[in-house]
Amino acid sequence: MSFRNGIGWDSHPLAEGRPLILGGVEVPDAERGLGGHSDADVLTHAVIDALLGAAGLGDIGHHFPDTDERWRGADSIVLLREAVRLAAERGWSVSNLDATVICQAPKLAHHREAMQARLAEAAGVATDAANVKFTTGEQMGFVGRGEGIAALATAALKR
Repeated sequence: MSFRNGIGWDSHPLAEGRPLILGGVEVPDAERGLGGHSDADVLTHAVIDALLGAAGLGDIGHHFPDTDERWRGADSIVLLREAVRLAAERGWSVSNLDATVICQAPKLAHHREAMQARLAEAAGVATDAANVKFTTGEQMGFVGRGEGIAALATAALKR
């Protein structure tokens, strides 16, 4: 059996008047959401880029460009399902996902299980094969100043 690994990264600025969506889960205790063309779900976007990279399919901007009105306000979990489908067309399936969200506030740990479940379902893996972790920016940089949220992800695919 052959394996491939990919890395994904995304960041978005915090914005007033938008819900905070991470890993396909709305975080109701967030004061602000993320600005972007789609739902701006940085966690899911990082996972998509990791998956597309592992499959040799480019990046999220190639498949779901922010210049295409079809993707305005799009649910990123739908985009993740499409990325999984594209990888499957090339003979790849997801083995596991691992991601870290870098966010100063709000605290997110109590949403971990819901995020893992949504990502796992969309990727077609068991919940324990979609790991999500959280850290802060230690009050440094754009994350630490509360200007935005970032995420880093890896995806392992198997033939």
